[in-house]
Amino acid sequence: MTVEERERPTGAEAVLAGLDEQQRAAAAAVRGPVCILAGAGTGKTRTITHRIAYGVHTGVYTPEQVLAVTFTARAAGELRGRLSGLGVGGVQARTFHAAAMRQLRYFAPRVLGGPMPELVENKLRVVAGAATRHRLTTDRSSLRDLAGEIEWAKTTLATPDDYPARARAAGREAPFEPAAVAAVYESYEQLKQRDGTLDFEDLLLVTAYALEEHRDVATEVRGQYRHFVVDEYQDVNPLQQRLLDAWLGGRAELCVVGDPHQTIYSFTGADPDYLLGFADRYPDAEVVKLERDYRSTPEVVGLANKLIGMAPRRTGLPGLRLMGQRAAGPEPRFLEHPDEPAEAAAVAAACRELVDSGLPAAEIAVLFRINAQSQVYESALTDLGVPYVLKGGERFFERPEVREAVLLLRGAAAGRDDGSPLVPAVRDVLASVGWVEHRPPPGGAARDRWQSLSALVDLAVDLVAEQPALTLAGFVGHLAERANAQHAPTVQGVTLASMHAAKGLEWDAVFVVGLVDGVLPIAQSLARPDAVEEERRLLYVAVTRAREQLTLSWSLSRQPGGKRARPRSRFLTGVAPDAAVPVRTRVARRVEVVLDGPAGELFERLRAWRAATAAQASIPAYVVFNDATLQAIAETRPGSLTELSALPGIGARKLELYGTDVLAAVDGDDPH
Repeated sequence: MTVEERERPTGAEAVLAGLDEQQRAAAAAVRGPVCILAGAGTGKTRTITHRIAYGVHTGVYTPEQVLAVTFTARAAGELRGRLSGLGVGGVQARTFHAAAMRQLRYFAPRVLGGPMPELVENKLRVVAGAATRHRLTTDRSSLRDLAGEIEWAKTTLATPDDYPARARAAGREAPFEPAAVAAVYESYEQLKQRDGTLDFEDLLLVTAYALEEHRDVATEVRGQYRHFVVDEYQDVNPLQQRLLDAWLGGRAELCVVGDPHQTIYSFTGADPDYLLGFADRYPDAEVVKLERDYRSTPEVVGLANKLIGMAPRRTGLPGLRLMGQRAAGPEPRFLEHPDEPAEAAAVAAACRELVDSGLPAAEIAVLFRINAQSQVYESALTDLGVPYVLKGGERFFERPEVREAVLLLRGAAAGRDDGSPLVPAVRDVLASVGWVEHRPPPGGAARDRWQSLSALVDLAVDLVAEQPALTLAGFVGHLAERANAQHAPTVQGVTLASMHAAKGLEWDAVFVVGLVDGVLPIAQSLARPDAVEEERRLLYVAVTRAREQLTLSWSLSRQPGGKRARPRSRFLTGVAPDAAVPVRTRVARRVEVVLDGPAGELFERLRAWRAATAAQASIPAYVVFNDATLQAIAETRPGSLTELSALPGIGARKLELYGTDVLAAVDGDDPH
């Protein structure tokens, strides 16, 4: 054995060797109760796994007696994989539901008098049956919202009798009156009991009941599991806490890990007070803070600290202030745009530029508040030939309500006089499926459906601004072109995601878009200060997804030509500079420097043509083509429509509208 090998740390020492001071303190705290406050990017999973491994290597833990609880199967799998790499096997790393399922399946004969009941395969079907009992007219969206209300009630331990008062106190936006929801909830429970089935909330409730009411079951489970670790503890709900308390049985061998700044799931029943009040429940708890951020540059970290630092101080555990550990990077950018299509076009152009510079598209993300915002970004990226993937939701044209609407629009176009104005025609068709202008319905799923249909109306308004004579048949054809382009398979692409879906992920470059009041914070949160602050934390989560490049943007109007009166998000006050960077000026300046000679002359000729075309149609110039596309045309000088269509930013519709004029400009002719 060499001197180097003899001096190399082994066993427990090796587990702690690669950790920083804060991580080491957390990993060495193997006796509970322990609370690890882990900020974004501070190595939370690394710390958890090294803590478990250190406890095993020091003999404090027997691996099979450790239960690590996570919120996703992916996170549980990652824990098991990392523990295996540290030479530790046998630890149970599971989600709450997976752990409860395993225990209840084993104890069902004792607790329930028979085998494990079947799980509800289709909750919406049972909810629909319950709603029918009370003669409620429901569509799929309202059924999803009813199911969501029942899940919220069960996770917060509210009975059907409790629901109306609890829902009002929590400011719930249900699809029906609270009394009607409570009646459906009660019938839902009766139908499950009739069929002898359980839903996923029942798994936790019945398992907790088994431990609370059956001493032999509690003795066996508590003898098996002696040490508990709970990840993302800020997201625990009352039902999960009840099961955790039942597992513990009054013991304190518990380590919880969480970040109060990333509490963004209160609407599902999550209660951050379990984390914030941990030291009150366990006065002798050891509290360790992880604040060294290894994910983001100091510039991104500084912005995140400033953003969350403007939130009202919450009582409970000490706060977190991230400290960036990476080398310096670019300052975050704050960009203001005249309207949403301009914002999307600028973001798409920036993504195109990043990809062309060598950054993999998979290392770029565009984050928005609601899924309905994805449509304009899907279209803008498609126009520039930038591949994308949509996370946490269906592509816009694959959403059931959009597919239904397109079918109805196609049918209406087949029997309508082409002289009819487009926008009123689209509104009339969508009104037939319940869409009402300016009146989003209560309930998350119903509101999502309304927003998707509104996006179709907005698209019609935008297209009429470009093509005043566009007919309903032409609009339907345009929708088909977009759908076909966006159905192209994309394995590696820019990630489009809601801020909620982005939690736990990270990218080199992140664009946080649509930052206007009424979107973030979302309109329905404005009546409740606590809900507004959760929206602030949601923005904090979005900001901390960026490793190196961060851009935050907003638009003053929803559509081109509209009144530019939308206020930027209140969360940017004191964070963003008063004046935003004029994106198009920056792009134009860069192009003017790069292009000279014949290419520069052609570029200026194309810009003059674009200005005249835009003025004639009363639309902003960038709606025709942005500067990046004009630069590509000037540099390649396409000689045919086929060659032109291969360039970024030249979709089928723009090729049809402007292709001949562009080729004329390339040939030196006057397109007008």
